[in-house]
Order: sequence, then structure tokens, then C-alpha cells
Amino acid sequence: QVQVMESGGGLVQAGGSLRLSCAASGHIISINTITWFRQAPGKKRELVANIPSFGDTTYADSVKGRFTISRGSNANSAYLQMNNLVPEDTAGYYCNVAVRGGTQYWGQGTQVTVSS
Repeated sequence: QVQVMESGGGLVQAGGSLRLSCAASGHIISINTITWFRQAPGKKRELVANIPSFGDTTYADSVKGRFTISRGSNANSAYLQMNNLVPEDTAGYYCNVAVRGGTQYWGQGTQVTVSS
């Protein structure tokens, strides 16, 4: 069993920054990709950024140049540095961990609220 936990959300003013963390634990052989998604009330869940073990990172157009995804020194962790936040970034942010073999695990999410 694999557990995924997000942290770092909160309330911030527009223009501010937050750093989200994602940590996976449990029986993990190898993580292929870690992906951050977000979902605002009444909207579909959307991909924010992902980082594979090998290859390039991917970002949603709406966050390019403002958000940066990185892997931690612990290969089972990742971060999402969010700068120049805008109210439209307000959402629940969820970490998805895809392990070798294709199984995906989700965290419970962390809320980000950006006030104008």
C-alpha cells in the first residue's frame, strides 16, 4: 500500500507565493511520475504540472512561468513552488503518484486560496 500526503496550502494574497509538498510512503519500488492537479469548485480537475523520473516537466499554460515542479532529495517526494499567485489559482491541489506498473495513488489534497 502506498500513501500520498500533500501539505503547504493556505491563504495568500494575490502576488504572493506558496510551496506545496507531496510525499509518498509505503511499499514503493519505483515512481514513474508525480503530477499535481487542481480542482476549483464547480470545475473539472485539471493538470497543473508533472515531473517524470526521466524526461521533461510539463505545465499547464495557465501556470507556465509562475509555478515550478521539482523532485525532492527523497525520490518519493516532490514540490510545487507557486509564485505570483492570482485568485484564479484558488483550488484544492492534489498530488498523483504513478508507480512502476501503472498504478496511481492520490493524496487527500491541500487547499490553496488566493485573495484579491
